[in-house]
Amino acid sequence: MASFILLQLVVTVAAMGAARAGPLTAGFTPVRLTESQFVVQKPYNVPLDARYKFAGGVRRLWVYSTDKPGSPTHPGGARTEIKINVYSSGVWQFKGEVYVPTGTSGASIMQIFGARPERQATTLMLHVYDGSLTFYHDLHRVLAENIYNRWIRLNVIHHVATRNVTVYVDGHERLSYRGPGAPSAPHYFKFGVYKQSHHHPSHVMESRWRNVAVFIKP
Repeated sequence: MASFILLQLVVTVAAMGAARAGPLTAGFTPVRLTESQFVVQKPYNVPLDARYKFAGGVRRLWVYSTDKPGSPTHPGGARTEIKINVYSSGVWQFKGEVYVPTGTSGASIMQIFGARPERQATTLMLHVYDGSLTFYHDLHRVLAENIYNRWIRLNVIHHVATRNVTVYVDGHERLSYRGPGAPSAPHYFKFGVYKQSHHHPSHVMESRWRNVAVFIKP
């Protein structure tokens, strides 16, 4: 993972009981997504069904810490992720429910790709370490605890012009900060599992997703 810089980032983690009133998608318009827009990125040397299953409305993605990257020349680490919806302006929202089985640790499960290249490659990454959902690999910025073996709902809102990113877990605001993105940079949402180099990643990493949707504010 590209290094990320905490300078000039203002990060606030909301109080555990605080929830935003009303539906988080109010004022947003759903974006119609076809199945072809769910682009799976997987280790280049294995077939798709060896790392990805889609059945009963649930997308299951897994990867091994020893897996190859997405291509022989790709500098990134092992991953099985889905990429959707490239955008470079406006206010966008990602919504989905995620289930992380016991044992998965040291993986990014959701990210907003795209930022100022001189800073880092991403605007947001949500990692899992020992059952906690964290902001990047910062174990002091925990967005949710004890997430193993249960469905949680994620809403992520990205205001491209102001660079503001807000993350909600089960309807509660957990994170709000001004990210390193830039209006001219292309962004897209990614979800799945992407091995990280911090805090001893597990051998097997897995996440399951359902009801994934994208919204835009006119």
